[in-house]
Amino acid sequence: MTKVKHELKPIYDENSKILILGTMPSVKSREVGLYYAHPQNRFWWVLEQVLEEQIKDKTTFLLDKHIALWDVLATCNITGSSDASIKNARPNNLQKILKESKIEAIFTTGKTAYQYYLKFFKDKIDLPVFYLPSTSPANCKVKKEELIKEYSIIKKYL
Repeated sequence: MTKVKHELKPIYDENSKILILGTMPSVKSREVGLYYAHPQNRFWWVLEQVLEEQIKDKTTFLLDKHIALWDVLATCNITGSSDASIKNARPNNLQKILKESKIEAIFTTGKTAYQYYLKFFKDKIDLPVFYLPSTSPANCKVKKEELIKEYSIIKKYL
């Protein structure tokens, strides 16, 4: 088990309308400094399908679509990239993003992100929050078609 500090900056600007939160960057994401960097993670593919646009530059894509992206946790002890192994979790400070943008809804990718969001922010942030299934390769039981259907809710807020 390794103590991990979140080092990827949040992606957002003053026009961001939704905030998508994961739990903590994977080993691969931490290595390359990019969210959802594992080649088998379906996050970017799902966004392309739902928003019907090919992604050339991930940051530009998110900002053009008014999507903010970050993670619920600032630090934790974790084995590899396994959310199930997380211990000693501490939250990120979401207030800066919320103050500097126009966030109207929050979406969490996966059960662990959702559970930690509720634990740390349920009574502190008065915005609708939605659970979305994880796009991780570890969540292969959720098929691509189901991910597209579930993630389509984000269009309602964009």
